[in-house]
Amino acid sequence: MKVHVHPVDFTVDHKLVEFIQKKLDKLDNFYDRIIEADVHLKLDNTTTKENKIVEVKVHIPGESLVVKKQFKTFEEGIDSAITPLERMLLKHKDKH
Repeated sequence: MKVHVHPVDFTVDHKLVEFIQKKLDKLDNFYDRIIEADVHLKLDNTTTKENKIVEVKVHIPGESLVVKKQFKTFEEGIDSAITPLERMLLKHKDKH
């Protein structure tokens, strides 16, 4: 699956990009018609420790599935976004 990582106002580490790719590649096991995925990474300018915002948009034929999470690290955000995406893909697969 083609994954596009879009950091907002910072440069992203190569390790993080590999981590994201590895995690999102697992989604192909749930639905084999995924076109691509866009991952937007943002830093929220708040005083809370959970200032990392992850938005994952998975494009499938006919629609896009979106999950947005806010955590202390981008890795935690990606991990927590995977389960809801898996459920959405399975639900979509059952419909079609």
